[in-house]
Amino acid sequence: MSELDARQSESASELIAKRIAELDDWRGETLRRMRRLIKEADPAVVEEMKWVKSSSPGTPVWSHDGIICTGESYRQVVKLTFARGASLEDPAHLFNSSLDGNVRRAIDIHEGEEVDESTFKALVRQAVALNGSGTSKPSKKPKS
Repeated sequence: MSELDARQSESASELIAKRIAELDDWRGETLRRMRRLIKEADPAVVEEMKWVKSSSPGTPVWSHDGIICTGESYRQVVKLTFARGASLEDPAHLFNSSLDGNVRRAIDIHEGEEVDESTFKALVRQAVALNGSGTSKPSKKPKS
C-alpha cells in the first residue's frame, strides 16, 4: 500500500492530527490551538483533509455548510484562510493577509504571535452563520 493509499484510509481528523504532529515546532502548536478554537466555536464542524497527493500531505479544512477555513503551514507562518472572509465583519482586524481579494481573507500567524481566542471564535461563528444563510454578503442596514 502506498503512502497516498494509507493516508486515504485514515479519517480526516486522524490526518489532521498527524499533520500537526509532523510540525513539531511552533507551527504545530499554533495549528493545534487554532483547531481547538474552531472546534470550540462550532462543535458541529466537519474536518476534512483536501488536496492530498503524493507530493503533498494535503491541507486541513474545517467546514459547516461550506468551507469555513483552511489551515496551511509554511516555514515562517501558519495561514488560516477563510473561504468567504471578505464577507465577514472584522472590527478587530484579525485578517492581515489576502486583503485585496473579493472573496477570501486570511490570518497569518507568525512565531510568537497570539490570536485573541474569543475574537477568533466569534469570527468562526460568523463564518458558519454566513455559510448557513445562503448569502454571500452580510445584509446591509437600510439607510435612514
